Amino acid sequence: MRTIIFALAAVLLSSGISNAQTEVTFALDWKFEGPSGPYFSAIDNGHFGNEGLSVDIRAGQGSLDAIPKVVDGSIPFGFADVNSLVRFLDQNPGAPVIGVMMIYDKPPFAIVGRKSQGVSEPKDLEGRILGAPPPDGAWAQFPAFASANGLDVEQITVEPVGFPTREPNLAEGLVDAVTGYSFSVFLNLVRLGVPEDDISTILMSDHGLELYGNTIIVNTDFAAENEELVTGFLRAVANGWRDAIADPRSSVESMASRNPAADIDLETWRLQLAIDANVNTEYVQANGLGGIDDERFQRSLAQLEENFELMAPPDASLYFTGQYLPDASERMIQ
Repeated sequence: MRTIIFALAAVLLSSGISNAQTEVTFALDWKFEGPSGPYFSAIDNGHFGNEGLSVDIRAGQGSLDAIPKVVDGSIPFGFADVNSLVRFLDQNPGAPVIGVMMIYDKPPFAIVGRKSQGVSEPKDLEGRILGAPPPDGAWAQFPAFASANGLDVEQITVEPVGFPTREPNLAEGLVDAVTGYSFSVFLNLVRLGVPEDDISTILMSDHGLELYGNTIIVNTDFAAENEELVTGFLRAVANGWRDAIADPRSSVESMASRNPAADIDLETWRLQLAIDANVNTEYVQANGLGGIDDERFQRSLAQLEENFELMAPPDASLYFTGQYLPDASERMIQ
């Protein structure tokens, strides 16, 4: 009888150990919208759970927001613009943070204009008014964009605008174009009643910029002590994006269960725009989600130096590593 009791206790104990999950927090760059849906799919479809993880996803307030949170160790994982990460590490050398999985193979940095106001191509900005929020990530890339397209910046009137007034100003004709994330500015204009066929989205990555966009970042001290956990986290993220590409609406419904105010149709549209323009690129289709082309990254750093006065020559190894990525076969997303 005693043997049976001990055997039963051993089974219960081993079951408890196998079901135990490690709790980790993941800081987004922005609020819960369509493009964050894949991470909630990774929760609801069991991908994080299969890796032994219980993930708490938190909203952010911009491309820089997650970086200091990951640096101080309060949050191990974040989502941030890699170009902002380069600048942060230049100003804070040795900070324990690095990119480990590129999500936006093409960044959503864009100039969005009104065709009825004469803006369809980069050169059309000359002689017109460009609205730009000073902290905007797309505006930060404008010097390299202007250089790549031979723009005479002296002929462009730049009007500083706030994020809340950016799209209303364009909708009302107070400016002719604005800088911003392509999928967000486009949909915000549609919501304001601007006809879709009057909106011109000039994606910077299609007009001379080789920059990358947002990457999963991790605290390097945490990663060094939890290599398998980090790889498992990234594998779950890849599975979440695979689910989102197969069924964007379901992915958005997962997000909307945490943000009841979300417009599911609109956010599904936003997610699909991000998938088509920024995530599911030809490079990703051939190589899987998350990696980078080293030569392109070097070229992107050279362009970045046109945008920021860096204190030290950029060192690619400080900003991104593929050492924690799962095998490419596990990152193919379609």
